[in-house]
Amino acid sequence: YQRRVHGIVCLYTPHEMADHTDQGETFEKTDSGASDQFPVQCSALRRNGFVVLKGASCKIVDMTTSKTGTHGYAKVHLTGVDIFNGKKYEDLSGSQSNMMVPVILRKDYQLVDIADDGFCSLMKEDGTTKSDLKVPEGELGDKMKADFLSLIHI
Repeated sequence: YQRRVHGIVCLYTPHEMADHTDQGETFEKTDSGASDQFPVQCSALRRNGFVVLKGASCKIVDMTTSKTGTHGYAKVHLTGVDIFNGKKYEDLSGSQSNMMVPVILRKDYQLVDIADDGFCSLMKEDGTTKSDLKVPEGELGDKMKADFLSLIHI
């Protein structure tokens, strides 16, 4: 059994787990306190930037701002495409309101080899290798394999 205590994963045998549950410990929050999102005023967002729309991390593909109306602030109409599955999302909010922006970390690796079992050997920036990523299924994976093999035989 495993249990998180102050953000640290503790492993217990069933007997030890029974001993620890009797202590009455409850933890409402067990993360490190770091966030994967931060608030930004809607008027500060820009096209080709990133925003969270309806819970999905999206790249902003279109953004229009209406004029200030008689009842207050201008409205911003955002259209975004999910960075993971390509689904389109739209949202309308006040230009003075806050929207959540995801923290996006992009890492580029150099492809060194594709093993027979489908796993890739990738070289990191520091020169070490990473071999825990499998070639995607379908057309994309087939294209990657074909392109890699054509480069080897040159």
